Amino acid sequence: MLKKVSIFGVGLIGGSFALALRNAEAVEQIAGFGRSAASLVRAKELGIIDQINATPADAVSDADLVLIAAPVAQTEAILTSIKPHLQPGTVVTDAGSTKSDVVRAARKALGDKIAQFVPGHPIAGRERNGPDAAIPDLYIGKKVVLAPLPENPEAYVARVAQAWRDCGAVIHTLTAEEHDRVFAAVSHLPHLLAYALVDDIANKPHADLLFQYAASGFRDFTRIAGSSPEMWRDISLANQAALLAELDAYLAQLTRLRGMLAAGDGGALEGVYANAQRARQSWIRTIETAEKPNKLGGD
Repeated sequence: MLKKVSIFGVGLIGGSFALALRNAEAVEQIAGFGRSAASLVRAKELGIIDQINATPADAVSDADLVLIAAPVAQTEAILTSIKPHLQPGTVVTDAGSTKSDVVRAARKALGDKIAQFVPGHPIAGRERNGPDAAIPDLYIGKKVVLAPLPENPEAYVARVAQAWRDCGAVIHTLTAEEHDRVFAAVSHLPHLLAYALVDDIANKPHADLLFQYAASGFRDFTRIAGSSPEMWRDISLANQAALLAELDAYLAQLTRLRGMLAAGDGGALEGVYANAQRARQSWIRTIETAEKPNKLGGD
């Protein structure tokens, strides 16, 4: 049982973490800190946190675990603010969608206390934001990637991993560099594409007519464009190099498809579509198989 968990950012990610730990009876007290007083008050009203901390010093005081669930661009400032007050034995982790930049920020901000920071990333979310979006079962069966540092004691990594397991998550481990290459392809690029498509439609002179007839396919493809623009701006810039490489590869694929379409090459188009269909079906089967043990309470 964790005696005190402090959360910087009590919205969807941080709030769901708090609710999941509370449901699992894995924590005695949860404290919240953040930029928005209204969000903190709302989180307390909803029972997400037990207390609102006025300062970073109060937030980390006597905490077993600190979760930074704020946009990645804020990570360095938050870590800098807590370093003078970080007590021995307190473990800090994050929920940022990029890791190389977070590790650089942590090394700069924490210095000789870097061993107390265990980088992490829960692979879960919804298009809603804020404390009202938080749900206790957000992480059940979902992956959480940890990117431990060479300086991290095993016990600190284990504390972070156990907290996420108490939330129902499955733990995976990658280096920060591996993480950023992977998620540029399967998360950051899809978000960029969804935002781009909706923005393109919205800027057309007949946008109202187009949106009137947009149905489930458009909704499913663009669902993630409802996510926080601030958060995804920070993620895009933080993982710029890897995201540019994936975007260039995707542009090449689009150029290839345009050539097939212009040439009326139905066979080539169908070949691409069929390969994509097979790959997606295989991926779905893999996900369903991987999640079965968790639904039965395993890890």
